[in-house]
Amino acid sequence: MTDHGLFGPESVTWRVMGEPILLVGGFRALLMQGLHPRAMRGVLQNSALMHPDEAWSRFMRTTEFVRVRTYGTLPEVERAGRRVRKIHSMLRADDPDTGERFRLDEPGALMWVHVGEVDSYLSVARRAGVRLSAGDADRFVLEWRRAAEVVGLNPADAPGSVAELRAYVEAERPGLRLVPEAGHPLLQSLTAPLPLRLAPLKPVLPALTLLAFATLPRWARRLYGLPATPVGDLWATATLRTLHAGLGLVPAQMRYAPDARRARKLMAA
Repeated sequence: MTDHGLFGPESVTWRVMGEPILLVGGFRALLMQGLHPRAMRGVLQNSALMHPDEAWSRFMRTTEFVRVRTYGTLPEVERAGRRVRKIHSMLRADDPDTGERFRLDEPGALMWVHVGEVDSYLSVARRAGVRLSAGDADRFVLEWRRAAEVVGLNPADAPGSVAELRAYVEAERPGLRLVPEAGHPLLQSLTAPLPLRLAPLKPVLPALTLLAFATLPRWARRLYGLPATPVGDLWATATLRTLHAGLGLVPAQMRYAPDARRARKLMAA
């Protein structure tokens, strides 16, 4: 039996994750993560993410983890997950609000990061015009319970439908904010020099960053101190749709990454 990893050709995940427009979803996921005080402080106190010279290297490592988790074989996924779980289990951070010292693998922060990722990918895909029924959207959320397990969460605790996803986010909202020590480093990380392999993104990076912020829910944009109006929502959706439609004109051989091309061939078969 062929090992297709966590998802496979019958999954909604394979249908969604290969689309280039999901790059915006990846940026949005990081912005959602930044609104959880402990998740953000864990990054600030233990990671080079906020250092301008290291920000993109860490982003690329995160992107590689997402790629392996999405398309890798089960042994590849397990190796990647074991490495991430080990790193998280060893790291600690201080919470100045409570005086507590906490582990980076505490379930509350891990769950918020997981939900922010799933919500971001799904929201960007649907608003961009990726064909997804309501049932497909629920299946996508349910499939990502497998991804939650990879980072050390109990999959049964993760949302299993869009309704559960939204309910979780609403329940977490009262505790969300941008911690004061995050603002300037976060801005620095988003304007950090690009490594050579990402140089082609340089001309469009400011627009991608702006679009990622615009795709956040209005309440999240307010927490970042940004305007939050229905007009902004309409602009973000229209821009996503235009970009996705434009990318659809690019030949598949150029449009999709190698793993996504392989996945598309398997889905077609």
